Amino acid sequence: MSGLFGGGSTPSVAEAPPPPTRSDADVQRAALEARQRRASATGRAETIRTSPQGVTEDVPAATKTLLGA
Repeated sequence: MSGLFGGGSTPSVAEAPPPPTRSDADVQRAALEARQRRASATGRAETIRTSPQGVTEDVPAATKTLLGA
């Protein structure tokens, strides 16, 4: 585009600094905290509450309805 408008050359871009590195202890601590967060996020709704025989009650069948009619 600089040829079209007569601009100068593009400035050079400096290299990005290297990404920070983590020690093994930091990585392990972060992984442990993530596992603990996931474990504490599950509640009682995640448990199965049926007997070994399964569900013995009849489930009412829902009929499909056309929306907007």
